[in-house]
Amino acid sequence: MLELSTIVSFLKYLVFCSVVFVWVVRYKNIVDEFIQFGYPSWLRDFVGILKLTFVVLIINSEPALVKLGSSGICLLMSAALLTHIKIKNPFHKMLPAMSLFILSAIIFRSIVS
Repeated sequence: MLELSTIVSFLKYLVFCSVVFVWVVRYKNIVDEFIQFGYPSWLRDFVGILKLTFVVLIINSEPALVKLGSSGICLLMSAALLTHIKIKNPFHKMLPAMSLFILSAIIFRSIVS
């Protein structure tokens, strides 16, 4: 049977890879989304810096840094969900933000326990 620490490690790398893929490989989609949202480019860049920083913290072995990174992703995903609700995006467009929020909350909770 898998140990909790193995599952949490998998979740950490899943969040890390997801964010890096979206914010590096598929950056054009991010640019288009922020234009759709009506947000300035400086905010997009700031959010990108924060997200990439937070996911690097998540894969760290220091619990305090993992807590900071996972809580930061939760905060950013809360803002993303509010934005999706504000512009009345369909539910399927909210799923990535919701998934990252849930995974980051699980990571945070595993460190707090």
